[in-house]
Amino acid sequence: MKAHHITPPIALTIAGSDSGGGAGIQADLRAFMAFRVHGCSALSCVTAQNTCGVDRVDPIPPAGLEAQLQAIQNDLAVDALKTGMLLNAELIQTTAELLRHWTIPKVIDPVMVSRTGAVLLEADAIAALRQNLLPLATLLTPNRHEARLLSGHELNNDSDTEKAAAIIHAQGPAAVLIKSGSDRSQGGRDLLFNGQPHWLEEGTWVDTPHTHGTGCTLSAAVTAGLALGQDLEEAIARAREYVKRGLKQALAIGQGQGPICHWVEIRDIKESD
Repeated sequence: MKAHHITPPIALTIAGSDSGGGAGIQADLRAFMAFRVHGCSALSCVTAQNTCGVDRVDPIPPAGLEAQLQAIQNDLAVDALKTGMLLNAELIQTTAELLRHWTIPKVIDPVMVSRTGAVLLEADAIAALRQNLLPLATLLTPNRHEARLLSGHELNNDSDTEKAAAIIHAQGPAAVLIKSGSDRSQGGRDLLFNGQPHWLEEGTWVDTPHTHGTGCTLSAAVTAGLALGQDLEEAIARAREYVKRGLKQALAIGQGQGPICHWVEIRDIKESD
């Protein structure tokens, strides 16, 4: 029997490894596969973590990260990429230097602090993130805490959130998506800012304690959509629906906060869902 060869879109994730399998590289690759996009990866850090929290973080040497990215660039026609945890200024600068030469959509997820409070971005790296990566972003996807740190502005109400988004947008990204995350008071409302504020309503709140990996998954799903040729608004809409469905059947594993489920049927996910 002759093999049937396919040439799928390719998405790249530059992020850290989650030994518990719920977030980071592991979540990104699962999301890519769910959208039938081939996922490749460049590892920035190795974490020792599980559903209860992060115990240790070890950064990859910048030369090692650079070698991974160059190997991918030399062989694979990447259609879209995302960054996640980069930890320090050296890794951010190394990543940015290579990404400047890729004229493809770039989703930057400014991972700073874990859900349990572990520091995932060193304090002196925030300036490097602002200066080097934000201007390269097709879409920046901070949660509310990260938006506060990047903007220097409190997010106490809708007006504050819109001001923070405008401040971050002025730092260079083409669009900013401030995620509501696990803040139930926001009811799953996210803010997309691309020069003007657009509030994205979630509808029904999914009540589950198992939300590990939602941020990584959302940015990865948007990246997959962009790799498939979707415009930004459609990619965001489908990614949000994918995350919502994953939360509805989240995995109650381990002794802490389990991850969302990636065994989601996406064929029927439409922008109107």
